[in-house]
Amino acid sequence: MRLIGLAVVLAVGLTLAPLAAKGQQAGKIYRIGLITVTHIPGEEAFFERLRELGYVEGQNLVTERRYSEGRAERFPEFAAELVRLKVDIIIVGTTPAALAVKDATKTIPVVFPTAIDPVGAGVVASLARPGGNITGLTTQAPDLVAKRLQLFKEAIPRLSRIAVLWNAANPANVQLWREAEDAARVLGVTLQSQAVRGPTDFERVFAAMARERPDGLLLIVDALTLQHRTQIVDFVRQKRIPSMLEQADQFGGLMSYGPNTTTELWPRGAVLVDKILKGAKPSDLPIEQPTKFELVINLKTAKALGLTIPPSVLGRADQVIE
Repeated sequence: MRLIGLAVVLAVGLTLAPLAAKGQQAGKIYRIGLITVTHIPGEEAFFERLRELGYVEGQNLVTERRYSEGRAERFPEFAAELVRLKVDIIIVGTTPAALAVKDATKTIPVVFPTAIDPVGAGVVASLARPGGNITGLTTQAPDLVAKRLQLFKEAIPRLSRIAVLWNAANPANVQLWREAEDAARVLGVTLQSQAVRGPTDFERVFAAMARERPDGLLLIVDALTLQHRTQIVDFVRQKRIPSMLEQADQFGGLMSYGPNTTTELWPRGAVLVDKILKGAKPSDLPIEQPTKFELVINLKTAKALGLTIPPSVLGRADQVIE
């Protein structure tokens, strides 16, 4: 299934550029900062795209990486440290980090490749006119929650109680939870909020789900839940709970629907970095939106769960894992 979003500017594509990118200052060493929860595949895709654009670590690029490992209270410390280091640009991988950097500097450019709800969370003023020193891309997550629940219900008509695992400490997720509640009322299903705020909360929510035995799990993805994605999918597989994820499923969940942040959004973030390092102002670069959304269905998982996915849903899948 492919839906065309209302792209604010350029489509999220990967147009290869020459290694020696025009406009770079000869002999200049660029220093960028990266703040996120943990290392993820999108980070590798980001730096690979930067290399294609002519920024090579160990040659003309130095990267200051800072990982919170689930401790959101460290983001202000990281932001202040990168400001003191006078980096040329800061990359953030989660909304709490973006807000911490926003408080720490109004001048150093910031790129957020996977913003969930940048306007609602107060990261930027608007998508078309972000203002200030922050720009990037959005996953359009609030707009897709209802679609995920609808597809989940179509795939498994008997669903009546769905656990929602989400990071309640991330302000960008508040609107997603509200959208999920609205969609659940329309679909006639009951949601069970399984909220986490840090790494130590996952065992608690797993125990709660083991007791309550929901018919399915909807995972709201952010940097914290993504860090624990393997642990989450291992749990639902062990407990035989069907799961709907947000991104292309490589970990054994039943279904996923959304943009591919690793191959699309993070590399596009590198293109924005290149533009800014060549003189563009973040305030002049609208927040970009994905134009491609993928429905992935894992038939191996369906078979293990004893489920038959209706042809009406299977026929709309962009990828079927067999």
